Amino acid sequence: MGGYACPGYSTIDDAVPLSAVMKDTFIWSKFKPTKVGDGKGNINWKANPYKNPSWYMWLHSLRWIGQGITAASNGDKAALAHVTAIAKDWVKDNPYSWKANPAAHEATMHRTNVLICLRQAVLTNLKVTKLPASYAWLDTALINHAKFMTANWGGQGNHGTDESIALFGIGCTLNNATYRKTAQDRLNKAITTSIDAQGATNEQSTGYAQFNYSLWGRAAKALQDCGVDPGKTISARRALLATFIAHATTPLGTIQQIGDTEYVKTSNVPGTPIEYAASLGKTGTPPKDRVKIYSAGYVFGRSGWGSATTPYTSESAYSLRFGPKRVLHGHSDHTSLTYQARGRDILVGTGYAGYSNAAWRAWLVGPSANNVMTTPKLADTNPITKLTRSSVRAGADFYEMSDAPAAGVSRTRAVLVLSKPDVVVTLDRATAKTAQQFQTLWHLPSDQRATVSGRAAAVAKATGDNTRTVLIQLPYKGALPAGATQVKTGQTNPIQGWHFPHITTRKAASTVIFARSGKSATILSLIVPVRANGQVTYKTRMSGTTYVVDLTVDGTKVSFGVTGGGSLVRMS
Repeated sequence: MGGYACPGYSTIDDAVPLSAVMKDTFIWSKFKPTKVGDGKGNINWKANPYKNPSWYMWLHSLRWIGQGITAASNGDKAALAHVTAIAKDWVKDNPYSWKANPAAHEATMHRTNVLICLRQAVLTNLKVTKLPASYAWLDTALINHAKFMTANWGGQGNHGTDESIALFGIGCTLNNATYRKTAQDRLNKAITTSIDAQGATNEQSTGYAQFNYSLWGRAAKALQDCGVDPGKTISARRALLATFIAHATTPLGTIQQIGDTEYVKTSNVPGTPIEYAASLGKTGTPPKDRVKIYSAGYVFGRSGWGSATTPYTSESAYSLRFGPKRVLHGHSDHTSLTYQARGRDILVGTGYAGYSNAAWRAWLVGPSANNVMTTPKLADTNPITKLTRSSVRAGADFYEMSDAPAAGVSRTRAVLVLSKPDVVVTLDRATAKTAQQFQTLWHLPSDQRATVSGRAAAVAKATGDNTRTVLIQLPYKGALPAGATQVKTGQTNPIQGWHFPHITTRKAASTVIFARSGKSATILSLIVPVRANGQVTYKTRMSGTTYVVDLTVDGTKVSFGVTGGGSLVRMS
């Protein structure tokens, strides 16, 4: 049998300097360094000065003492004594079972790996092969952690996988066959749910898809390091997930911000389809498909993967959401889209704020934080949304989705994504049993500011940028009422007009609202990115039962139509 080499499950943190660890100073994210102990390893485990659950959880993870463990492994006796004191203090102050403390509970799998790494550091530092009797508490703590994870498995999401890897690590470290088998059985059960047969994850978050790719890589390595063959399923599903991540990468090299996802670069994985997307087309091989539809509820499309005439970063790209009810790290984003063109974000997801503030969390998870048609006075029903039609053609991708997002409400969205010129067209239709407000929302990146330009349009631009975004609602099915176009930026009551690039960063951002009221609404929207001085003009006409729009974008002409059956079609 092999060894479960530290770090095994995941890296112990190196972000907190050894000098801070030795002073019992905890540092996490953008919060100020906080002295949490007396300088001798006696920690106040109830400290939470920022009242932030994530800060508190990472304190209890012990990962912040990582530099001390590394120093101890390299022979530093003082570091070994200090990190041992901190870990022993946690065990003393948080007796098993610690389930009543949510932070201690949540951090169990993270802390497990730190304790395993500390154990290995003790053996290395003391140049022994058997743990001295004075450290017996450490093995007792690992056994308690194993008991806890056995009894409180997080299931077939990333939490449960984290726990299974950590449980397997204890089984390998302590040569406990029962722990190893339980962990292996759970991993075998979880892999085909965590990553489906198309390569999508069950997390409903592109950020967590990227995390799951590395997570399952660590799972395979943990098994191999202990002399266990991980089999073929993990590597096969990870390969499919790599293609998913490549499709979910924008022409800017960022991951589409869907669900609980921060605004981050896609992590490059050489030798996989991710490499081409993350390197902005500089190395690797692109996926073979221009558009990919996942039955888990995603459409990822783009004008192309880059060519001799169109660089990768100059292509346009989009995402659409449909599918099963919201779970895990998903948001109420069905029918929503994100969009990039002209080398920048045009329509964005509003991001992820962690769990520290219930009001912000509720808004970000809810439909009003997405690019959808909403009925803001009615509660979201967390619907299943069907992709009812799709047609992928060069220069014109069409989709139709339908659902019942609120009690008594039916909703259908048709989407047409054009290239040459880059334009998004949406047709939103909804009916309700009682009179309602209907709002089609368009969330813009925080560097732009939008202003209303008459009843039919709003224009968004950033100072000095070479691109502006023109948002138009066409007078389809009747004249536009007063107040049909509105803009909200940085509004707090009710919350609207914000973007969270990171969980600790909130920026005011314009949201364009196309509004109606009544028992039904039909809103035909155009999203047009154009050169800063470029003009956007249009004329409408009927051709039989088809409503035709002749659109000119900075001198380039295109015509599309709304058929009598509600399809959107490119006509020239």
